[in-house]
Order: sequence, then structure tokens, then C-alpha cells
Amino acid sequence: MGTHMQTVSLSFYRFDTPLSRVWALTMMGAARLSLPRIAGLQFWKLCGSGTGEGFTPIPNTAVYAILGVWRSEDRAREAIGSEPLFARYGKHASEAWTVFLTPYSSRGAWSGHTPFVEESPPPTGPIAALTRATVKPKVAAQFWKRVPDISGVIGDDPNVMFKIGIGEVPLLQQITFSIWPDADTMANFARKDGPHAKAIRAVRDGKWFREELYARFRVAGETGRWEGQCPRILKDIAA
Repeated sequence: MGTHMQTVSLSFYRFDTPLSRVWALTMMGAARLSLPRIAGLQFWKLCGSGTGEGFTPIPNTAVYAILGVWRSEDRAREAIGSEPLFARYGKHASEAWTVFLTPYSSRGAWSGHTPFVEESPPPTGPIAALTRATVKPKVAAQFWKRVPDISGVIGDDPNVMFKIGIGEVPLLQQITFSIWPDADTMANFARKDGPHAKAIRAVRDGKWFREELYARFRVAGETGRWEGQCPRILKDIAA
């Protein structure tokens, strides 16, 4: 893969102490002043998470994430490793992990933008799936009733290598992110009849989302650790 292709970074941070969690919460506002000034950063989002693996409406004050879209993989890696903002996050966090991604499929919009450029060829190795939606307030309760069943099905699937639910605005702006060994495995899960398929049908029939985006990526690499180790799907491609 050429290093000048658009690269997406998704950085996760875990904060164990009360003081570090207060710091992380304040950065949901303060980091907005620093991120627009970082060279090569084309699009960004600050996210919190839910309890458990993130697929609940109850906030998890220990886990936060930063998504960035960069002009190249070289710039993405350089920024994550040396920019003061990311260094401050790393200093306060008990652990941090960043996955680097190259988009090969994207449809929909995010805050009125189309942030991902389809540059990577169809993948033959590990892939990541990201869905992002703004839920209409009047159907938020119905949406969240579906989520625990979907989370359980993903959790029971032996093929999923990593999964987490994050979001920009609690209850209303939600993101799911998962890593799979290959495109076929992920597609088989998506097509399987069950809570996931039923939820998709309910979303379509009820027009629950005000805005939605579906993107797929080739997993280009990673840095850092999560839950004490590298997520196992990435060990084979690290470095």
C-alpha cells in the first residue's frame, strides 16, 4: 500500500483513576481547540463510550476515542506518535491503542460530510467495519431496546476479532466498530437472520436514522495495547 493513500486512525484510551477520567471528560471540549490545528488532519471526531463493550446507553467514563482522517499513512503515524495532543492523552491514559485503516468502501454522510475516500483495493486480509448513525430522538428508546441483542450476537461470533461501541452524543449519535478476519466472514454475519438483520429491517421500515454512514476498511497496522495486549487479529500484521 502506498503511504500517500488516505489513512484513518482510530485511537482508544482507557483512564483508570478518578482524576484521569475528569481530565478525559474535559478534553471532550478542550481537544476541539487543538485538533483543527494539526497538519494533515482532514476530519476528526471525539467520542465517548458506553459500559460493557460500549453497546449500552450508560456512559463509560473510563474509555474515550479519537477518530482522525489523514492525508497519508506516514502523516497519521507521525502525528499519533509525536503531536502534543496525542502525547497528553497517552500520558493520562492507563493504556492506549490506535488502529490504522485504509477505506475501500463508504456510503452515507457524517455531519454532512463524506470523510472517507475509497482508495484501497478490495482486501484479502483483516478488515474493519464502521457504522455511524444519528438516531431520531423520538425512536431512541426503540433503537436501544434492539442493541443488547445485537451486541450479544456479535460477542458470540467466534470470528469477530475486536468490537466496541462509541458515540459523539449519548443516546443519539452512535458508532459501532468491529474487526473481522476477512470480508466474507463479515458479510456472512451481516446476512445472517437474527437480531442484527431484524434491527436493520426495523431501521429501514421506521426510518429511525436522521443521518447514517457505512464504511469498510483494510486494516493497515496498529500501535499500542488494549486490555493488556494487542488485539489478536493484528498480531500477524503488526510492523
